[in-house]
Amino acid sequence: MAVNRMFRTCPMTGLRVHQPAEALIKANAVAAVVSLLVGGVLALLVTLTRWPAVHLLPADWYYLVLTAHGINMLIFWIIFFEIAVLYFASSTLLGCRLAAPRLAWFAFLLMVLGALINNYAVFRGDSSVMFTSYAPMGAHPTFYLGLIVFAVGALIACFVFFGTLIVGKEERTYIGSVPLVTFGAITAAIIAVFTIASGAIILIPTFLWSVGLVDHIDSLMYRTVWWAFGHSSQQINVSAHVAIWYAIAAILFGAKPMSEKVSRFAFLMYILFLQIAAAHHLLVDPGLTSNWKILNTSYALYLAVVASMVHGLTVPGSIEVAQRAKGYTKGLFEWLRKAPWGNPVFSGMFMSLLGFGFLGGISGVILGTEQLNIIMHNTIYVPGHFHATVVLGTTLAFMAVTYFVIPAIFRREVSFPKMAQWQPYVFTLGMTMVCLFMMGAGTLGVPRRHWDITFAGNPLGFEFPGMAFLMMGLMGIGGVLAVVGGAMYLLVTVHSVFLGKKIQTPGFAQVRVVEGAAPAPAQPVSAALQAHGGVGAWSAPGTFALAMVFLTAFVLYYFINWNYLSTVWPLR
Repeated sequence: MAVNRMFRTCPMTGLRVHQPAEALIKANAVAAVVSLLVGGVLALLVTLTRWPAVHLLPADWYYLVLTAHGINMLIFWIIFFEIAVLYFASSTLLGCRLAAPRLAWFAFLLMVLGALINNYAVFRGDSSVMFTSYAPMGAHPTFYLGLIVFAVGALIACFVFFGTLIVGKEERTYIGSVPLVTFGAITAAIIAVFTIASGAIILIPTFLWSVGLVDHIDSLMYRTVWWAFGHSSQQINVSAHVAIWYAIAAILFGAKPMSEKVSRFAFLMYILFLQIAAAHHLLVDPGLTSNWKILNTSYALYLAVVASMVHGLTVPGSIEVAQRAKGYTKGLFEWLRKAPWGNPVFSGMFMSLLGFGFLGGISGVILGTEQLNIIMHNTIYVPGHFHATVVLGTTLAFMAVTYFVIPAIFRREVSFPKMAQWQPYVFTLGMTMVCLFMMGAGTLGVPRRHWDITFAGNPLGFEFPGMAFLMMGLMGIGGVLAVVGGAMYLLVTVHSVFLGKKIQTPGFAQVRVVEGAAPAPAQPVSAALQAHGGVGAWSAPGTFALAMVFLTAFVLYYFINWNYLSTVWPLR
């Protein structure tokens, strides 16, 4: 009976919510947003420095700010939010109690402590080693210590997640296989365990090196093992944001995947193949054989790409089927035109899917091809690619689902509804400009890490074509616009959570985040999220047409880059 009193039934979704899990979801989400705030301020400083016409910071401050921006965004913001997603996908979605809430709070405190220690190390001024922190560059011992403490906390949180799945099975809160969204979260958690283990293998010896207990860290060994951590940490994001795509499709439309078995197999392919694709960061490194590089970045990478293409097809396909069932059957795209574009939950999710697929996915395959990689490996093309995957893909998906979490978990109305409606569009436009013009400038050879493309004051300067300066300027404008979109998200989120109007109406059962949002599906949200089965693969002609557009863009861009390579190494 005492256990039952710790549950509530969400009037908005019909989900059975364990209140200790709810509190931990809130805590991790708030910590994530604080990390995003810090990283966003730093992003503005980085943008205004790489913008040649502004060039705000001196070199020492630029590299300090770049280090803090990368770690706060790529590690702290995203992993805090992902832990919240894991708890939701296990305890809340399965309707069971969270395993070991006290241990989960201990994990949260370790993660907060680790983030604070690492930020202290960077801002003290002697740890400007950037996100990659390549040895033999050395940082203050607290830099590595903070990452290790944070990683231990995240690992414990993953074990709490796995324990919650066992609790649900033992208490029979679900029968058969877990829902697809939970399956996606399991994929993210499995990859997280591999990622954290890889980080421990390399960061613990590096910490001992920084305090003088280890004499030498081999740089090639460091890079090889570190990318098993650095690249895989981003694959946690991919699994998590794809699970969010499926969740939002179910929440807003009652949509089922086109083939649940195929979608689950695609998640499994992430576990098997995404991690070894980290080799594309090492394609210009000596000491690694070409056979190893080609195996990992061609055959294995393509299998991971196929998995993402499956998700990119089945998520909009399931939405199309659900929309057509409601009568939106005119032409190929009435289902898409009549989608709730005024609802930031949908607009953010769908633009996340498009940005991740068209910009992040296509550019990722280009960088993963050994021959093509060499012409843009250390250029600003690379951050253009991963901003398309991690920001347009993951961050935008996290922003979208936040507008659902605020009323469902925090039980607050979304503040500034018009701003919330426009926020995904502003952020997407700005970040799309950042990605496109970074990749364009990188194709012209603009370096990835040098703070000043004019090389002013250097005895061996280099003059880039005028188009490179134009693209970097447009990138700067896009970066400022993206920061504005991020600030809109932070303002709406923080005000809603702490000052927003409380939702107390027992019958509040519609998913109406803002005016113009889609009504709840015919079946309760809880039933849609927990449903099994598929809807058939040949009932989404509009999605198939979009897939053909994607395939055409991919093929054209792939061969354009091969042509570009032929001009770099002409045959006489």
